[in-house]
Amino acid sequence: MESIWRIATGQDPNREDYEGIEFWSNPERSGWLTKQGDYIKTWRRRWFVLKRGKLLWFKDQAAAGIRGSTPRGVISVGDCLTVKGAEDVVNKPFAFELSSGGYTMFFIADNEKEKEEWINSIGRSIVQHSRSVTDSEVLDYDHRR
Repeated sequence: MESIWRIATGQDPNREDYEGIEFWSNPERSGWLTKQGDYIKTWRRRWFVLKRGKLLWFKDQAAAGIRGSTPRGVISVGDCLTVKGAEDVVNKPFAFELSSGGYTMFFIADNEKEKEEWINSIGRSIVQHSRSVTDSEVLDYDHRR
């Protein structure tokens, strides 16, 4: 029933948003986060995968491991401006936010270490996939490592 609701309300991501990304294989980062809903502001635990500038989420870890499965959502981190702690905003420990120009999403990690690792990973991805950074700058940055 939920999948029918998601399709009817247009909540399933456009396949073009994640086409060509093998999210089931060697992600840059993956793990459980609790995410605040877009319409109904409840908190739900989801399996997240960060790969090639996309943050994808799935109902569970098993769904993320299947080639051809459909994520529950996709964010292009290159369109985002900031990722930072948000405990004071949502009044929950280990919370962080990911913001674009006019939209902010909130997440909760399981502990402080996980929160910092997600913020760092997403922050690196924002820099690498930002439209304000040229390909040569990304290559230079990677080359220096």
